Amino acid sequence: MLKDVLQKLRFHPQDPLQIHGYQTYGTDNHLYLLGRALEDEGVNFDKTGVANAFKNAYKQFRSDELPNAKLKIRLPDDRVFYTETDSDGYFKVDQAVEGLRKLTNDQGWLQLELGYDDENQKRLIQNDNRFSGQMLIPSKKAEYGVISDIDDTILRTGVTSLLKWRVIFNTLFKDVGNRTPFKGAASFYNKLHLGKSGEASNPMFYVSNSPWNLYHYLQAFIKNNNFPKGAILLRDFRTPFDRTQKPEKPHKQQEIRNILSTYLDMQFVLIGDSGEHDADIYIEIAEEFPEQIKAIYLRSVNHEKRVFRVRGLLERFEITPALLVKESAMAEDHARELGLIQ
Repeated sequence: MLKDVLQKLRFHPQDPLQIHGYQTYGTDNHLYLLGRALEDEGVNFDKTGVANAFKNAYKQFRSDELPNAKLKIRLPDDRVFYTETDSDGYFKVDQAVEGLRKLTNDQGWLQLELGYDDENQKRLIQNDNRFSGQMLIPSKKAEYGVISDIDDTILRTGVTSLLKWRVIFNTLFKDVGNRTPFKGAASFYNKLHLGKSGEASNPMFYVSNSPWNLYHYLQAFIKNNNFPKGAILLRDFRTPFDRTQKPEKPHKQQEIRNILSTYLDMQFVLIGDSGEHDADIYIEIAEEFPEQIKAIYLRSVNHEKRVFRVRGLLERFEITPALLVKESAMAEDHARELGLIQ
């Protein structure tokens, strides 16, 4: 609010506009695209150091969104669709569209061009008003899909720390280049991506309770650490003053249900950790979709009581193979025995 007033009084320069298109997923006949229209605050992950990490974190959470902005989405075959952002600058395109698979690359990614569609827009727009969005359509070579948590599953986060202080510290004071993945995780994920045949191009889905504000941070982490590219599904940031009704199911659980419902003929491997609620969510998912879950892997976190609790849950669980692992090599050996990887 203060910034808007200062901009109108010309005490604060207006930042140029941009559009964030998120990596989503869809089918040959269904277009599903998410993103956000907002000002470019100058977030730079190439610079290192504590000061720049804090500056980037501040800019990501102090974003200036564009509500009610008219946008256009262009497919590679020049078909165009239109949408409008909501009060928080988010937009969603969710509609039936035929013939999308033939427009994808060999990994199943559909490239879309996003832009502002307001001829009266007098603001400076980055990239000549041409931004990218991507949607994953699983390859016909896919043997199964992989759905993975991010925090404390592939990225050392500290979710189980007292008052989650490690999460706060790592987010605010560590640049993305200094965030460490778990040993062997990227290698294991790439083997799952390639499947038993070594040529499968199995679709990857990264689901997290992190807010969309951290999308590019997490996207950079996944890319920099050589994890296979996949759809990234986060959630809106809820402040303590948010009085809107909470969803019936946790965000992560609902996202996984949506994925399974989209690809009813595909089986999936679920990967998470023993830190919070992954075990409960995955067990409930397997009970709801018993024919679609091939295996469950949960990374053991450094919290004795939670590990003990999860171990008890898995001992009573019989629907599909489920394993609590201390390191990626254990999961890799088990997956090889199941015929999931080479």
